[in-house]
Amino acid sequence: MPLRHPFGPLWNAESELLILGTFPSVKSRENAFYYGHPQNRFWRVLAAVFREDVPASVAEKTAFLLRHHVALWDVAGRCEIRGSADASLRLLEPNDLSPILEGAGIRDLFANGTTAGRLYRRHLEPVTGRGITVLPSTSPANASWTLPRLVEAWRAILTDREKQA
Repeated sequence: MPLRHPFGPLWNAESELLILGTFPSVKSRENAFYYGHPQNRFWRVLAAVFREDVPASVAEKTAFLLRHHVALWDVAGRCEIRGSADASLRLLEPNDLSPILEGAGIRDLFANGTTAGRLYRRHLEPVTGRGITVLPSTSPANASWTLPRLVEAWRAILTDREKQA
């Protein structure tokens, strides 16, 4: 039975980059917020990239993202999925990115993992006309990528000015 995305995008008019995942994990769906599985390294990676402490609560995570002009959303708005396995995604209906792309100054789009990038390119790039940079997944299933390697790869989200700071 298809599942509908259980929560909306996180963004505001000052958002400059948009990070897209595939669809919330079981834990994220239970927590009603992004990257809720304790083994997912998303929050540790972003904290290291921005040289801050890892945010803990939903309020801290929200403030952290907005402070750094980061928007979050997922490619799939509705799909069939077994558990949290991206490989099991079927019957995908994409989310509408136009409110974010039209309402914020998004300079770059990033995919959290190859599946998110592939699904974006298939379902959304023809609509948005915008390319996406695919970054390695922060999922615990991507165990071949150590935290330091992820942090280095994810530094791509920084502007040149931020990289030199």
